[in-house]
Amino acid sequence: MDISRRASFCIFAALWMANAWPQETNSPDLVTRGAYLAKAADCAGCHTAPPVPGKPRPQPFAGGLPMGSPFGTIWSSNITPDSQHGIGRYSYEDFARVLREGVAPGGRHLYPAMPYPSFSKVSDDDMRALYAYFMHGVEPVAQAAPETKLPFPFNQRWVLTFWNLAFAPKEHFEADPKREAQWNRGAYLVQSLGHCGACHTPRGPAYNERGYTQSSGAYLTGGTNDHWYAPNLTGIAGAGLDRISADDIAAFLKHGHGAGLATFGSMVQVVEDSTQYLDAADLNAIASYLKSLPPGGSGGAYAPHSTAAQQTVAALRTGDNQRPGAGLFQSACARCHKSDGVGEGLKYPRLAGNPAVLSEQPDSLIRLVLQGGRPPSTQEGPEPKKMPAFADKLTDTEIARVLTFVRSAWGNNATPVTTRDVRRMRAAVSPDSGN
Repeated sequence: MDISRRASFCIFAALWMANAWPQETNSPDLVTRGAYLAKAADCAGCHTAPPVPGKPRPQPFAGGLPMGSPFGTIWSSNITPDSQHGIGRYSYEDFARVLREGVAPGGRHLYPAMPYPSFSKVSDDDMRALYAYFMHGVEPVAQAAPETKLPFPFNQRWVLTFWNLAFAPKEHFEADPKREAQWNRGAYLVQSLGHCGACHTPRGPAYNERGYTQSSGAYLTGGTNDHWYAPNLTGIAGAGLDRISADDIAAFLKHGHGAGLATFGSMVQVVEDSTQYLDAADLNAIASYLKSLPPGGSGGAYAPHSTAAQQTVAALRTGDNQRPGAGLFQSACARCHKSDGVGEGLKYPRLAGNPAVLSEQPDSLIRLVLQGGRPPSTQEGPEPKKMPAFADKLTDTEIARVLTFVRSAWGNNATPVTTRDVRRMRAAVSPDSGN
């Protein structure tokens, strides 16, 4: 090959390489794959504003969701491909860096409410598919999201440089060659795109997750987020997944119901926006991985065949309600959750042996009683049945008594709920508090 032909070949090769990636980002298959991965990562769940009665439905991915943190309210950003208010000017490298390192173009650090420590594990192929989807599969929205304004010193974002050095992992996910493909797929989804630890792992004083893989004893042992306590997902008996089958876990993620349990709180939106759209293989992989986790953390116990459990059922059925809270339960709760605490399948969750009832912290139970709630509305699941709010019907003492009863009846054995616990939660989630 002479010099002129060699030069022509090099120029052609350079032009082909320069144009190959932009064309690839627009391929329908890659965009479709990215859309699925965006569902798995629940991007819309955080980057879409909550609906407001009487106003148009918020635009997906346009930001505007307020997220509570110990340091103040953090507002989610616009991640549509709008060039002014969104990420339309991001290169692939910008996109990958902000997801994996929490650093936006210009060196602006994101707060770790954005789960970039988990997204650091996302594979290159999946990252490119996500970029393709957000650039070519999402409608741009020319709308500025509210600006996050935390008080000093938390508004000094440069400090996050040191936070990242101390707490944020940077390694991609590495499959364990000793495990089967299904387990590795589940581990990848839970640890990276699913970022389950962002809610279900306890955080340290610096708002850092106390573990990002099963190698940490604190990983997925339960955590508090915006006044909800996300339950323990390890194999601990009672408050964990020890008694919940892999099939029931998969059903729970698909429909919001499984093993007589129902989703609540922020997990309702996760099922509605994310996990109901995952295919059976991925749901089963997640369940397989979670069922492999050894017991960790703490919480209540469950002994359904104990003498005390049988006495509770007999007393409620005969009306011999001597225990504090038993009468309140019978009048306000038993119609749906039943005197034996087993609830009604696909309608009202069981309270007997429910891991959420036996959780180390009763925060979610208190908030549910105060504010009410509902399971998710899904494409293939049952019609959601709403739980009424009791904030205006029961006093703090009455709520503490009925929840203490629930956490100690039918073989449940968890710590009591105090009036102080209820008073603190009522103040935190009252309309005046903004939650």
